[in-house]
Amino acid sequence: MADARAPPRSLEAWLEHQQGVHGPTIDLTLERVRAVAERMDLLESYCPTAIVGGTNGKGSTATMLAAMLAASGRRVGLFTSPHLLRYTERVQIDGEPVEAGALVAAFERIEAARGDITLTFFEYNTLAALEVFRVAGVQSRVLEVGLGGRLDATNIIDADVAVLCSVGLDHRDWLGDTLEQIGAEKSGIFRAGRPVVLGSEQMPASVWRAIGVLNCRVYTATHDFHWHVHPDEGSWDYDSPLCRLAQLPAPALPGEVQYANAATALTALLLLHGRGACAGDPVGRALRAARLPGRFQIATVAGLEWILDVAHNEPAAQVLARALAARSHTGRTLAVAGILADKDAAAITRALDAQVDTWVLAGVTGEARGQSAQALAARLPPLRSAPILQPDVAGACACARALARPGDRIVVLGSFHIVGPALAWLGLY
Repeated sequence: MADARAPPRSLEAWLEHQQGVHGPTIDLTLERVRAVAERMDLLESYCPTAIVGGTNGKGSTATMLAAMLAASGRRVGLFTSPHLLRYTERVQIDGEPVEAGALVAAFERIEAARGDITLTFFEYNTLAALEVFRVAGVQSRVLEVGLGGRLDATNIIDADVAVLCSVGLDHRDWLGDTLEQIGAEKSGIFRAGRPVVLGSEQMPASVWRAIGVLNCRVYTATHDFHWHVHPDEGSWDYDSPLCRLAQLPAPALPGEVQYANAATALTALLLLHGRGACAGDPVGRALRAARLPGRFQIATVAGLEWILDVAHNEPAAQVLARALAARSHTGRTLAVAGILADKDAAAITRALDAQVDTWVLAGVTGEARGQSAQALAARLPPLRSAPILQPDVAGACACARALARPGDRIVVLGSFHIVGPALAWLGLY
């Protein structure tokens, strides 16, 4: 039944209210959220929309795609999740988080429309983003999938272009134990006859099968679109049947993997808006402007290098390990790690251990899936050094800083729930 209490007034009160409306925090089904969206007239297709899914790379790709759309003169709505510190980060228009008042107004309309239908926290979030975009009159939308794809709340929208960045082992409790099962869930965002952009050609057979069944036009990285990096010049070229661009600036988002994400985003841009979007200056401005905290973010604080990355599964940890190996430094690497209880902590630390001299484990607090540093340590394989345990992020960051010597670097990783508080502790966010 609908909650009979007086409606909340502040954003914080709304978020607290939403935690208790629907029992399970994750309930993968589209019936309830689609029914409320229909009542709110949110399913009407009024602007070009891209949906971006994948195990890793989707946040960076969605952010760069939205920046490219904005640089080409369009009013753009971007929906991402989760957030690092502030809930308003999830819903952005033209690169800026929306005001809390816009979300409160959206929640009020959702509450009036839902009646006896219960919604999860993420379903409220998705509907609010769609409502905010409708009221603001955005001209393009970029929706990042939260979990999986087929039954994720964002999939109530029939997107014009679907982007699948990667498929790896993660969220096994919800998506399946094999890459085939996970690929089938993630390819649920594809629509019959509509284009699909694949950020990697390394996809399970289930993805290719879905493309064939739906007769989608597919554009695959390194097969249908290519990029060539000129490291000495700090530039790169893009080439596809849709467009050719030369001497593009390097993405502002750090890491070699961002060239692939940028090329994937550029392909989606061209499929949304045609060859007219093939203009080097707007794309270049977008690449320079796009920012995404917590993705191999590098900062120097009091003479000490910090690298912050939300890597929270084995494939992301492998990418992070390669990026750390490629970045020169003169001292040791200290890792501050906090990993949720439902993640494969052993695989994550195993992928990174060769790059880490000292592990400092942080307890994850204030999160249902959190765990203490002691519980995390009990799940780890033998590491090169015995980990140091700290109760929370602040304690772990302080410990790592105290241990660091000139030339050392500190890497913070494992979860949004670790990187966000670490950025705040460092005064960077």
